[in-house]
Amino acid sequence: MASTPEDDVQFYVEGVLGRNRRILAKTITLIESALPKHRNLARQIIDSLLPHSGKAVRLGITGVPGVGKSTFIEQLGLMLVEKGQRVGVLAVDPSSSRSGGSVMADKTRMERLALSGEAYIRPSPAGGLLGGVAHKTRETMLVCEAAGYDVMIVETVGVGQSETAVASMVDFFLVLMLAGAGDEIQGIKKGVLELADAIAVNKADGDNIEKAKQARKAYASALHLLTPASPTWTPPVMTASAMTGAGIEEIWAAVISHHDKHTASGELVLKHQRQSVDWMWALLESGLKRRLYDHPLIKERLLVTTKAVENGTVSPSAAAAELLFLLDKREAVDNLKNLPVKSEKT
Repeated sequence: MASTPEDDVQFYVEGVLGRNRRILAKTITLIESALPKHRNLARQIIDSLLPHSGKAVRLGITGVPGVGKSTFIEQLGLMLVEKGQRVGVLAVDPSSSRSGGSVMADKTRMERLALSGEAYIRPSPAGGLLGGVAHKTRETMLVCEAAGYDVMIVETVGVGQSETAVASMVDFFLVLMLAGAGDEIQGIKKGVLELADAIAVNKADGDNIEKAKQARKAYASALHLLTPASPTWTPPVMTASAMTGAGIEEIWAAVISHHDKHTASGELVLKHQRQSVDWMWALLESGLKRRLYDHPLIKERLLVTTKAVENGTVSPSAAAAELLFLLDKREAVDNLKNLPVKSEKT
């Protein structure tokens, strides 16, 4: 059967480099596919596009639900587009644990930005992965960079370990906070503070301006208790209003200042190298997990073993050891099959 253009690596590579939005969308859909033939094709495409990526400013944004992340991102994106930048937004949606479907569509939450020809918004369902970070977010970011987007914004759902996951793939990690939502200091997780390159108290408008200023002082005091992650950067605490646009310019100026300082010191190159290694390990772990579940002996035994653990007749540790033994056993059999056959002497 003759191959179609959609089976050709160059079809995708040339389309992405040519800034064809339709082919860009097709490429990302291919990357997100779980089909084995699509995974193989996606790897070849990413390898071809890799030399054309890495030039964008990568910004991660997190915050508790209700802090106004989408409105903030839209305001920031519109401002950047006005400055002549091309902006890509990868917004990781919560997914239904039953259907795996997306609960909310970011294009409806960022209507004005979505209408811009210089912006590309890609809602990516998290697929039930820990922390809500889509499994293919890193690959999608590289593809968008190869398509000429100058700024890549990754929005997290702000749940569990998503902050750590996103911080491991961006240059600058911005944490949005609220004022007047109880004890600000008690509401901050120390781990999030350690990851933050800047904190912005959002919704600093109307009657909330004074509360936002007080919250900014509280967050700044909390940051002073921590040792900065970089010798060239002390995370600032600012106020902003996604509704009015106040403070957005100052936050972007901080992002650029951080990028320039880390580029000059060589820290940015080192960070990208560490992130690439982290990415490799993440892919390795997910690949091993997939091989485990696809293993014929494991498939055959998994349901019975799971029931035994549920009924309390087998301990979880014993069950895990049994399943891992089956994996080793199958690999040992496969290795024996691959050994060269020696002829017997008569």
